Amino acid sequence: MTTTPVTATDTTDRSAVRTLLRLWPFVRPVRARLFTAAFTAVLASCVALVIPLVLKWMVDGPVTDRDPAGVWLGALYLLLLGVAEALLFGLRRWLVARPLSHVEAEMRAALYRRLQRLPVSFHDRWPSGQLLSRGTTDLMLLRMFLAFPLTFLLVNGVTILVGVVIMLAQDWTLGLVILGPAVPLVLTLSVFETKYSAIARRAQDQVGDLTTVVEESVLGIRIVKGFGRHRSQARAFHELSRTLRGTELHKARLLAAIWAVIVTLPEVAVAAALVVGSVQVADGELSAGTLVAFLSTALALRWPIESIGFLLAMSQEAATATERYFEVMDEEPESDAVAGPRAVGAAPRATGPRTDRPGTGAPAAGPGTRPRTDARTAGTGRADGLRFHQVRFRYPDAPPGTPPVLDGVDLHIRTGESLALVGATGSGKTTLTALVPRLHEVTAGRITLDGTDITALPRQQLRSLVAVAFEEPTLFSASVGENVLMGAGDDAGDAELARALSIAHADFAHTLPEGTATQVGEQGLSLSGGQRQRLALARAVVGRPRFLVLDDPLSALDVHTEAAVEAALRRVLADTTALIVAHRPSTVLLADRVALLSGGRITAVGTHQELLRTHAEYAHLMSGAGEEDDR
Repeated sequence: MTTTPVTATDTTDRSAVRTLLRLWPFVRPVRARLFTAAFTAVLASCVALVIPLVLKWMVDGPVTDRDPAGVWLGALYLLLLGVAEALLFGLRRWLVARPLSHVEAEMRAALYRRLQRLPVSFHDRWPSGQLLSRGTTDLMLLRMFLAFPLTFLLVNGVTILVGVVIMLAQDWTLGLVILGPAVPLVLTLSVFETKYSAIARRAQDQVGDLTTVVEESVLGIRIVKGFGRHRSQARAFHELSRTLRGTELHKARLLAAIWAVIVTLPEVAVAAALVVGSVQVADGELSAGTLVAFLSTALALRWPIESIGFLLAMSQEAATATERYFEVMDEEPESDAVAGPRAVGAAPRATGPRTDRPGTGAPAAGPGTRPRTDARTAGTGRADGLRFHQVRFRYPDAPPGTPPVLDGVDLHIRTGESLALVGATGSGKTTLTALVPRLHEVTAGRITLDGTDITALPRQQLRSLVAVAFEEPTLFSASVGENVLMGAGDDAGDAELARALSIAHADFAHTLPEGTATQVGEQGLSLSGGQRQRLALARAVVGRPRFLVLDDPLSALDVHTEAAVEAALRRVLADTTALIVAHRPSTVLLADRVALLSGGRITAVGTHQELLRTHAEYAHLMSGAGEEDDR
């Protein structure tokens, strides 16, 4: 069952205020409107506090003097004050609507950009539902906090302060009676804040877990139905839902308890003030108008005081949402810094950061426009091809003491040569191919392209030189053409698309209902496995890459289609330096040479026939007994 990542922050020792202050860079561009809105709300609350003073004037003046004209004048004053209060609060709402939508949009865009730049190891570690909940539910909570609690914690604080001053000015003895419950109320709020912050964090993490289960069930609906596992999936969902329900009920109980305290103590204080004030009026020590004004002011403060509970609750939820948001934003992204001298033999792609292709649902992060220079003039000018120099790799999340996946890999793929990589399950073939475009970073050793260390190339330039096709192809909710052209430059058109589809023997795309404009659906599940794999291969070759890395790209094809794709692919491989993970002899025969990966090391390199004669392990794998799908 999916669980929250271990990076979750312990909320027991964090300051909610310090956490929420991290939102300031996003709020700063709209601070003028937000400050204006807060000032408007404070002004509206102060207008409301003038009403008790008008009541005092009416009771001690026109009412006592039996002056109807004065009573009507006082009623007019009250009406005008009420209208002014309503208009000011309406203005505040109008002032915050647009800027807060902007803040939420900017934070969501920043989160999405960061997710695109985070390394593959991060995405391997984090459940997708947790990331999704941070980009939706958590940001909604932050927008609500900026729209209401942030403003009204200030407004209500000022209102309470001004109201207390007014009451003390009316009669200091009654003011002290009203202030009596303040100390126990503050202590209760402090305990509530600590407990509620922990339970709020737990609830938001559980929402992320629940989102992950829903997403996995939807994406894997064919497996769920195919194996009749809908009941077990429903039970897992019900269990998580019940856990979340219990957490939410715990939150409700805490909120109900603090609400009861906040409501009860002020009511008791107002009742005590009423009794004391009535005695003073009866003794002639206090005017009736002053008592009415005092009690009206106290009643006007009921809402600011009673709202403290849920305002603090919303603030704690916003603080935990901010923590969860910045847990992702604080992750170290892939660095674009160049570690050494840049290669100058071939011009890098002369564009800035890629922008999203319309309708893809994901940024076009694939290879871009690739300069078509002679392979022998690439990199530093040396025709050195692709080299692995004593490469060692261990996954960052591997338990301490476990052996590395790759240990001392030495391999040379000459310029213009195709090399097949063969190995048993778990030998590290897929891991090795992922190191070339720096989807993972080598633990030790180095990899060079035409003599240039790949860490000396900006990632964008590196990935414009190296194209990849994985065994498990990923397609986006976009058209066939958009999916394929993600592997080319922004200026690529129909000619490049047609050529790539022809090489991958994916001409079926032209027979779809809307041709290459046909939407393939989420994950491309509307297509067969072989069709998805051919489109992924077309995406890899559409940009005419200088270096091609293929991870068993033909595994889902039938024999006849595979033969046709191999025939077309040979023409591409003739002008490309290629590393091909192979599981079948037919794929191996595409390559000029073969390397055997065993125990994390390259144990043999030669032609297919040579290795069949000299290496029993290789012959065993090629016999069909060693099919695998390694990490």
